[in-house]
Amino acid sequence: MTRASGWLAAALCALPLTVGAQLAEVPYLTGYVVDNAEIMKSDTRRRLTELLRAHEQKTTNQVAVLTVPTIHGESVEEYAVRVFEQWKLGRKGNDNGALVVVVPQDRRMRIEVGYGLEGTLTDAAAGRVIRDVMTPRFRQGDYDGGILQGVGAVLAQLEGRAAAGADSPPQSRPRQSEFLKAPRMALHEKMLMGAFIFGIIGLFTFIGIVTPGMGWFLYFFLIPFWAMFPVMIFGSGTTFFILLAYLIGFPVAKLLVSHTPRYRQAADDLKKKGYATIGGFTVGGGGGGWNSRGGSWSSGGGGFSGGGGRSGGGGASGSW
Repeated sequence: MTRASGWLAAALCALPLTVGAQLAEVPYLTGYVVDNAEIMKSDTRRRLTELLRAHEQKTTNQVAVLTVPTIHGESVEEYAVRVFEQWKLGRKGNDNGALVVVVPQDRRMRIEVGYGLEGTLTDAAAGRVIRDVMTPRFRQGDYDGGILQGVGAVLAQLEGRAAAGADSPPQSRPRQSEFLKAPRMALHEKMLMGAFIFGIIGLFTFIGIVTPGMGWFLYFFLIPFWAMFPVMIFGSGTTFFILLAYLIGFPVAKLLVSHTPRYRQAADDLKKKGYATIGGFTVGGGGGGWNSRGGSWSSGGGGFSGGGGRSGGGGASGSW
């Protein structure tokens, strides 16, 4: 009993050391290519850097390459996720990052893919790059060729070009038929943006419907806004039907409202007094303008910032 307790105590004492030894160090992100294992020539690192920089400028995708000698028994999948989380590849909200990890002493590799690129660089496509492009060259000791050709295949997949050993994604073709695509945003971001956009143009649309005279001016004035603003949330396909609903719905709604007593009273006030009060706004008939007696409003602009991408665990691993 005493001997068993001694073995148990020794095992418990050694457990923290074992767990700590399994977690390999994540190096600092010093560039597109971090060759800590020193398995690539300087010319290869330079060519990779140029390729990855040009790809990011073209698509905003952030792809990086990391080589480390060993990860001390840790699974390459867990290590790649830890690196991705610390490096935060891809733009925040778009999560359009990818990471190629090569561990020569462990003979393991991994292509880790961010959430936003999983539909293009699928697990199957990443697996083909590893199996058909990188593994054969690694088995011959050609790390430069394997990494360079593998990264080239990954970029070709992301850009929709024919890639060696990796087919183009079937869904990329129909998506290109849309004139303008909506930016990738989380649901709560779309709700906030929608409240801002539709709150403004919806207010002016309402004023146009309930206002005699100048209401038709607002109808034509708002057409370009209904044609472009919703694109920021839904893309051009859905926006077309929103615009169509506006073009038909506004005249129908105005026709119905024109038969109400308040609308007729406002029209009568405009003829007799030269102005009318509608929903807190004073509408002047002479100049065709309107103003609010309650106060004023202003709108502000903003921008989007990059960085902070996440990985959903998608991708593929391999060995040689």
